[in-house]
Amino acid sequence: MRPSQLFVFGFFFFPLYLFGQGQLVLLPGSEKIYYNKRTQTHRLVGTVNFTYQGNTMYCDSAHYREYQKVVWAYGRVHIAKDDIHIYCDSLKYTGATRTAQLWGNVRIRDNTYKFASDSVEYNANTGKAIYRRNGRIENSVNNEIITSRIGYFYPSTGSYFFSGNVVYQKNSLRMTTDTLQFAYEKQTTYFHGPTTIKNDSIEAYCGGGYYLVNKNEGQLRKNVRIYQTERTILCDTAYYKERNQEFTAKGHVWIDEKNEHLQLTGDYFNTRNDKPQSLLKGNAMVIESRQKDSLFIQAQSIRMLDHEDNQRTLFASPKVRIFSNQLQAIADSAMYQSKEGLVHLYKSPILWSNNAELKGDTVRMVLKDSLVEQVSVTGNATTIIAVDTGKYYNQLSGKRIISYVNNNEITKAEVKGNAWTVYYPIEDVEEDTVVIRKRIGMNRLYASDLVVFLKEGEVDRITYLDKPDGIFYPMDKIDEKEKFIKNFSWNPGKRPRRPIVSRKYR
Repeated sequence: MRPSQLFVFGFFFFPLYLFGQGQLVLLPGSEKIYYNKRTQTHRLVGTVNFTYQGNTMYCDSAHYREYQKVVWAYGRVHIAKDDIHIYCDSLKYTGATRTAQLWGNVRIRDNTYKFASDSVEYNANTGKAIYRRNGRIENSVNNEIITSRIGYFYPSTGSYFFSGNVVYQKNSLRMTTDTLQFAYEKQTTYFHGPTTIKNDSIEAYCGGGYYLVNKNEGQLRKNVRIYQTERTILCDTAYYKERNQEFTAKGHVWIDEKNEHLQLTGDYFNTRNDKPQSLLKGNAMVIESRQKDSLFIQAQSIRMLDHEDNQRTLFASPKVRIFSNQLQAIADSAMYQSKEGLVHLYKSPILWSNNAELKGDTVRMVLKDSLVEQVSVTGNATTIIAVDTGKYYNQLSGKRIISYVNNNEITKAEVKGNAWTVYYPIEDVEEDTVVIRKRIGMNRLYASDLVVFLKEGEVDRITYLDKPDGIFYPMDKIDEKEKFIKNFSWNPGKRPRRPIVSRKYR
């Protein structure tokens, strides 16, 4: 039998053994005993001191009705058996119902446990003990303390129930709740209703769950909130292990990575300190908040890898969507290196910025404070800029295009390999003393490489090393076959207009 079970059994069964049958033997020091023949009651007064079957009881006075097997003890009651000691102001035991009541400053202790309450009731028929007016149980060996307003004990099953301002403490662990069940054999607490859990590393709130106190791990359910120095986690259900600080969150997951300026949302999240990576799955979204803009990265799954140099790399796939006020993008997969501000897009990527659409086999972006500074498109690279609200398109095509962005506008584009451009130049024309800007025609140029300078989406000038193959068409004589670069496509319907938030997060 384990120490806590010995304590509980000794505590609650001892009064039955003491008064159940046999004769009382007065010890030296007992002062007086009276017997009322009519009521068949023994009354012991003075310094009462007697034994029964090796058990010793002390009190100021006691009444013993033998035929009913009822005992009342009053004043400084002390019962001792082996290493178990019971103290109270008064006690009643009824043999007919096999019940015992202890009142007033009840204290019980053995070599391991201490118990204190205002009163205790015990029913041997059901094996249940109750205290109803505040109790405290303390294990002096492992620093375990439980306090509550009401407590129910079932020694035969090793389960204990507590309700009303329940506080469980063990070393640095502290749990507060309204209702708690403690299964001793499993060293597990089950909590029902709003609960707070604190230790040296976390502070958690939930609506129910269980906790293995010896292992410092458990499951939290219902409106879970977990706070750490550098992280906040909100979810429907969380699994926590103090060892390696492992967290698994499920359902309506929302995470604030304070030092990284990141917020994470999804259906599932897992992280642990002994592994350099975290996983976010199911409608996964990472939000990087900076001073000038916020960057949203969405995918079915996002894996975050931490490096020793405080670098963090995000791998997102599939169905990647990226959104900020300045840029939007889609791809099958993406990689984001936050420290360098590098974003790589793979498999049919498309990037939009203002009225420009950039695409190719791969896209590499350079960000500064969530704002685009440079975009490199490699493989079947195209840049298309809509002008005149989409009536015309200034177009670039090549093996690789490097675009430089300032204030959300492409200001320069380096087209390398099989350079091809189609654009509609404009000039200022005076009509009736009013200067207006008009399209004067369409230019088509082929070259090995081109450098195109743009202003407000319009081609300002073009430089080249080798003489290009070019042709100019007036607006009324444009050759329809020359209007578009190879593989031209314009995809406004695919452009993310806002982050997709499929559910509410607290």
